[in-house]
Amino acid sequence: MAHSATRRAIIASRIFAPEPSAASFRLEALARALQSHGFETTVLTSRYRDARSAVEGGVDVRRARVLRDSSGYVRGYFNYLSFDVPLFFRLLVAKRPAFVVVEPPPTTGTVVRILCALRRIPYVAYAPDLWSDAMDAMDSPSLVKRVVRWMERKTYQSSSLALSVLPGITQRLEKWIEPSRIATVGNGIDTSTFSPSGKKQAVDGTYLLYAGTASEFQGATIFLDAFELIAERHAHLRVVFVGQGSDFDLIRERATARRDDRILVVDRVSPTEASMWFRGARAALVSIKPGQNYDFAIPTKIYASLASGVPVIFAGVGDAAHLIRENELGWVASFDAASVAEAMSSAVERPEDSDEARRLADWAEHNASLSSVASRAVRAIEQQVRLD
Repeated sequence: MAHSATRRAIIASRIFAPEPSAASFRLEALARALQSHGFETTVLTSRYRDARSAVEGGVDVRRARVLRDSSGYVRGYFNYLSFDVPLFFRLLVAKRPAFVVVEPPPTTGTVVRILCALRRIPYVAYAPDLWSDAMDAMDSPSLVKRVVRWMERKTYQSSSLALSVLPGITQRLEKWIEPSRIATVGNGIDTSTFSPSGKKQAVDGTYLLYAGTASEFQGATIFLDAFELIAERHAHLRVVFVGQGSDFDLIRERATARRDDRILVVDRVSPTEASMWFRGARAALVSIKPGQNYDFAIPTKIYASLASGVPVIFAGVGDAAHLIRENELGWVASFDAASVAEAMSSAVERPEDSDEARRLADWAEHNASLSSVASRAVRAIEQQVRLD
């Protein structure tokens, strides 16, 4: 039976499953939840490797060519525009939906805002982070920062609903829009993929894992500094970096300069392979540089590690540090090499404990399951967005 516009939804995002990223997992869960709630759901996204347009689990995933950088990631303004400009026309000719859900960057939000205004379609703006806050920590021209902040602010101000993943993001959004148009739905991980049971990555010796994005505001090189302090003491310890981001080239350069095969740098991998890396690690490495207005963030890699039964070493301050301390989920270190090195040594020297692994995984299942996040998001949409 054909669906009316009342029960039709579109998700617009440059990134979607199977491309490995926190956004992909979150949006895939949302698409499935929308479909299960009776919405005919279409995803307008980019082509990724051999992934093509297809109907997956009832969700119509439509992919278009897009410019990617040398690491295969859609990053940078020209690359964003290679998705955003065609997106305008894809939305223009799409069957009228009840609403559109848009994922950052702000350029995509701007396209959706303009198109939805022209067609008088409400839209929902997902807020996994605030790009304008993150850019404050980057060495970008002030004009670019102002433009990004303006685009981001207008995207949320014109939305029918903003879906916030953290209370800290909600507080920032409340400076732009009224609280009644914000739903704090939380964030999480696919606990069916990331779990203690399953294959582990075959690596000689014990290793600590940094997985995911490494950009300016995370300062992941702190773990290389710390490793140098304990490398001789822990002769069989390895540090593994898996993922992408602007700091990965620097990490590779430093690993090459050190000429130490115990530092392993791997490009982005599939969620299934990432889960194997997590399961085999003694602890996951997570960091946020203090003093960048980003202390409210709780990186998704924390949830992926815990769901895999692996504790976390966090370098930094703020909400993530509080979460780990409050729930005894690992170690919290100051953002300096000596403090991080001490936490790394503690993790390596602590005996493996299957009961502790199960406790961490159970915590993640009850507190950070993406299926529950997606269900909350759909309920918020149905309550806030006019479906008639």
